[in-house]
Amino acid sequence: MAMLEEQLKVLKTTFDKYAGKDGDKGSMSKAELADLLREEFPGMAGDKKELAAFFTGLDGDKDGKVSFPEFVQFAATLLLMLMSQM
Repeated sequence: MAMLEEQLKVLKTTFDKYAGKDGDKGSMSKAELADLLREEFPGMAGDKKELAAFFTGLDGDKDGKVSFPEFVQFAATLLLMLMSQM
């Protein structure tokens, strides 16, 4: 369980590094998500159309922002995708 807690802390730290630049520290805007992808996952940012579609997919409650739980869901999905390629 300690490893899971440590990984959640890393996710929270990463989320907090980018969230709130546009005002709301509890969520990430599309621009903040684009910054995160460019910095943390080069090559995943894509063009504006791809980013918009990606953002829409992450925004589960369709409130126009990505919350930390939505971000964690993204990270878990990404991990599963990477593990399936091994």
